[in-house]
Amino acid sequence: MKVLGVLLALAALCVAPIATAEEPDHAVHEELRGVLHAITAAMNTGQYDSMLPYLTENVEATSITQEVMSSRADVSNYFREWFGPTGYMRRMEIRLVADKLTELSPDRRWGLVRGKALEHYEAKDGDLFDFDTRWTAVMVLADDGKWRLRAIHFGTNDLDNPVLTKVRQTLVRYGVIAGVASLLIGLGLGWWFGRRRGRGAPAAQA
Repeated sequence: MKVLGVLLALAALCVAPIATAEEPDHAVHEELRGVLHAITAAMNTGQYDSMLPYLTENVEATSITQEVMSSRADVSNYFREWFGPTGYMRRMEIRLVADKLTELSPDRRWGLVRGKALEHYEAKDGDLFDFDTRWTAVMVLADDGKWRLRAIHFGTNDLDNPVLTKVRQTLVRYGVIAGVASLLIGLGLGWWFGRRRGRGAPAAQA
């Protein structure tokens, strides 16, 4: 059995390069994967401006908050506003996974790709939020021969996400607290009025 396992492992090593070599437009997809990796690394390390060279100057982006950006400067301002020392949130991490290979145009000048993402946010009060999102992106081959992100749109389930869950939990918690408080106030008032009635009752005749 051990010998069989070694043979299978060797076979897998031999087949993997062949499968990679047979991938259509392998060099293009390798560069596209590199762009995806660079953008993801920039966001996860908090070095947001380092992703800008991988975007076109007129990039069109829609964030999970549905804020629209139309330039590299807009993207930079978005991350500066939301994250870091002066931002609303402390940090974020994201993992992007494409559903399949980028669909390239016949002239190999642009491509369309979609996928899913896990977006992890850490608020400054310590709250943590994990969003399952979907994204669609357009990649273009620039005049300098490099692939760049031309457009990307993120979306999430507006009816089922961690923010709504937190709101529901908060409302339930406050509802329970309010119910208990009302019960205690009611019992206290009942006891107080009961004592007053007892004190105000006329003395029994001898």
